[in-house]
Amino acid sequence: MNKLINGQKFMRIIQALRPWLTAFALVLILRYTGMLSGISSVAGNALMLTGAMDYSPSEATKKNDFDYNFILQDLNGNKIDFNQYKGKVVFINLWATWCGPCRMEMPSIQNLYNSIGENEKIAFVMLALDQPGTQEKIGKFVKEKEYNFPIFTPAGNLPKQLQVSTIPTTLVIGPDGKIASQKVGAANYDTEKFRSFLKDLASK
Repeated sequence: MNKLINGQKFMRIIQALRPWLTAFALVLILRYTGMLSGISSVAGNALMLTGAMDYSPSEATKKNDFDYNFILQDLNGNKIDFNQYKGKVVFINLWATWCGPCRMEMPSIQNLYNSIGENEKIAFVMLALDQPGTQEKIGKFVKEKEYNFPIFTPAGNLPKQLQVSTIPTTLVIGPDGKIASQKVGAANYDTEKFRSFLKDLASK
């Protein structure tokens, strides 16, 4: 009799938990098939259109000196000494192909890049933090999305300022070598205010 009662209790618990177990399993499937980031990206894009995620450069951090002493590589494996960016305004975005919020903000960064164009005073560094050896995967993602901003991966250790715990993280380095702005989390950078911010920095 006790076994029957215990069995009925167990079944009631399983039935009560079934919706939660189903939802958890669905999230796991979406996460490991890469579909979860796509869904979050679509929802985020809708939010972007409201203007609620427009980034305000007034959110700047303390103007600490930036450490330029590290090496990057492009998707063809060419090494780039970051010191070559000294004296320029540098827009650095830390991202990964599996990161939904990163995907969400990328169209705004592409539009920003398109509006500024090739500029001797302003440089874009889209720094992918995918696992080492995934250049082909990154390249495929960029090609599918038709992004043409400069993509790099680390070619060694990054300075502490770029060893972030959350992506996307975006920094703007001024021509004076100081961090002029830092934003953690997704944002819309395709605004006149942010373009003016970059151009004003470049004119100093």
